[in-house]
Amino acid sequence: MDALSVKPGLFIWQIINFIVLMLILGKFAIPAIMKSLKEREDGIQNNIDEAKKINAEAVETLKVSQLKIDDAYKDVAAIVAKGKEQANIIIQNANNEAEAIKKQKLVDALREIENNKNAAITQLRNEVAGLVIEATEMILDTKLDKELHSKLVNDYIQKINQN
Repeated sequence: MDALSVKPGLFIWQIINFIVLMLILGKFAIPAIMKSLKEREDGIQNNIDEAKKINAEAVETLKVSQLKIDDAYKDVAAIVAKGKEQANIIIQNANNEAEAIKKQKLVDALREIENNKNAAITQLRNEVAGLVIEATEMILDTKLDKELHSKLVNDYIQKINQN
């Protein structure tokens, strides 16, 4: 039982050793440990502060970027609207030009038809006058002056047209 027995002398020396150890640790080790813990705490706090600062800068940069994106969307919408407006103007101008060309071609075609009609009428009058002269010559068995007879026939045709 000697092993489990408490020896008061040994116990006092153990307490003295413990106190001396604590004093030595308190004098040399604890300030170094406290300094190291303080440095670590300051380092962590600096890292946290730096992270907050970077986060705030990132948030500000994000806001600025979002504003730029919004402005870009507005610019794109304005450009698209202007492009549509210009396209509509171009289409309208092309339609107007096509309409003008169509009207001009119609006028030209009507003029061409009128010219052809007048030419045909003139040719028909000349042929009719020639036939009338030939028929009259056959009936009368005499030759008439061609210019005089043509004038007579044309005057008669004009009288018929006026009626």
